[in-house]
Amino acid sequence: MAMRAHVVLPEDLVAELDELVGPRGRSEYIVEALREKMRREQLRDALVATAGILADEDIPEWATPELTSAWIERGRRDNRELSTNVTRSDQ
Repeated sequence: MAMRAHVVLPEDLVAELDELVGPRGRSEYIVEALREKMRREQLRDALVATAGILADEDIPEWATPELTSAWIERGRRDNRELSTNVTRSDQ
């Protein structure tokens, strides 16, 4: 359900908005922009809240870029093998 909200915007911003989406597209554009901004804020908050939760010593594979790359590649290879095996068993 939609709800009206009185929002005051600078004149120049409204003019730019109208050039971009037209007066009839304002609400939809602003809603989309607000949702995107709020998602970014939520993600930032989650990143701040979880920063440092894992130390390098907790996961030895993260100790160096080379170890991390090798660990990722092993995981990808394992996933490809699992996918191949699942596909073969379905046939």
